[in-house]
Amino acid sequence: MSELHIYNSYTRQKEKFESITPGYAGLYVCGPTVSGESHLGHARPYITFDVVQRYLRHLGYKVRYVRNITDAGHFEEEGREAEDKVSEKAKLEKLEPMEMVHKYTSLFHKGMAMFNCDEPSIEPTATGHIVEQIDMIQDIISKGYAYEVNGSVYFDVTKYAAEYPYGKLSGRVLEDQLETTRDLDGQDEKRNKADFALWKKAPPEHIMRWNSPWGEGFPGWHIECSAMSSKYLGETFDIHGGGMDLQFPHHESEIAQSTIAHGHPPVRYWMHNNMITINGKKMGKSYNNVIKLSELFSGSHPLLAQAYHPMVVRFNILQTHYRSTLDFSNEALQASEKAFRRLWEAYETLQKLAHPGNENASDAELDSKVNTWLAECADFMNDDLNTAKVIANFFELAPVINGIKGGQVKADALSAATFVALKATFSAYLVDILGMEPLQEEQSDKLDKVLSLLIDIRKDAKKRKDFATSDLIRNQLAENGILLKDEKDGSVSYSVN
Repeated sequence: MSELHIYNSYTRQKEKFESITPGYAGLYVCGPTVSGESHLGHARPYITFDVVQRYLRHLGYKVRYVRNITDAGHFEEEGREAEDKVSEKAKLEKLEPMEMVHKYTSLFHKGMAMFNCDEPSIEPTATGHIVEQIDMIQDIISKGYAYEVNGSVYFDVTKYAAEYPYGKLSGRVLEDQLETTRDLDGQDEKRNKADFALWKKAPPEHIMRWNSPWGEGFPGWHIECSAMSSKYLGETFDIHGGGMDLQFPHHESEIAQSTIAHGHPPVRYWMHNNMITINGKKMGKSYNNVIKLSELFSGSHPLLAQAYHPMVVRFNILQTHYRSTLDFSNEALQASEKAFRRLWEAYETLQKLAHPGNENASDAELDSKVNTWLAECADFMNDDLNTAKVIANFFELAPVINGIKGGQVKADALSAATFVALKATFSAYLVDILGMEPLQEEQSDKLDKVLSLLIDIRKDAKKRKDFATSDLIRNQLAENGILLKDEKDGSVSYSVN
């Protein structure tokens, strides 16, 4: 497949990707609600869409990647008792809301950095775009698709569904929603059970509140993404991403309110990653299997047999196609750790190998196989970003690389052109597109070896009374935060600041 094709959740088929503006791509991904620490469920969408934006850049697109922070307005139910998650959690933690938001946003950023996820181009917050949300709500009211009751504003889903295909993204039928919607306090102020809140009146005890044409209140969850995506990517943009759990009600509501506000659907391609299960069970508080990222990296959760490096988790996620269910278990993670080490060792070995220079391959059959495996990497990524198949091909290539190193495969078995392509492709896909890095302890091992070498050079310089070189090594290391200490027994220890 020579051109990128993406599975569009809205049309339920793979479609050739054609950006609205040639050479440019706009990507919006729903960010976290920062009312608590990020957990394993957050890892999959943000690693998935990190690879999406990396691959678009690899293809030559200039990407504007927008990922928001929900720091107000996210509530699941629409009755009077519906509370802003951030405001409620701030009360529980006895913190100012923005103090708590800063705490959990920082932890989220730290987790994403450990996963080696690129920072988004823009990271807007819900509280920073109250004006835009109010403007959009007023526009929807003026067009007759929203109404105000007792200081709250609701979107008229029944009126919208009479003219537009409401429920197409999620596969929900409006009549079924009306039958299954739970009775909630405050439902009587809605015209229909399926209507969702664009703005909620703030009760007296509510901490986070803003002035609006309808009185003091706070925005609904769905309106924030419509307001921010259109501001930074335009009224119609290329790709909207998120987890499958967001299809309804969040993304379905985004489509409805944006369509009314702008007069047309907001997104060309909807992409959704599938869910993560833990030992075959859905993640949930009732199962006690919600694993926070800090617990994952430290191994402190009771379900974990050990700590898992962020790169092992990233690799494990990318070993499964993003639209398939991914089951996390100790066995699966431990297998991924071994597999990743094997693959990274092959990558590092390849970087050190040199080709003898013969243009033609001495093993034409092997040369052909290697070229096929390399070409398939692009085909797999262009076929709805199938990282799992790319990784599988790497494991076909690894024995060839190790064979050349060990002498089982002749150094000139591959042609010079194939050898160059192997090096370039392995690096481009493993490092640049899949975003893999060496495990931290392996980096530490390298540091130890380099420092041991410098210490030996310094010892030799001192023996030769070349104190200028000895002092230079010590001072240069100190400037870079590495302090050498000469012990009484003649050994040298070091500490890293």
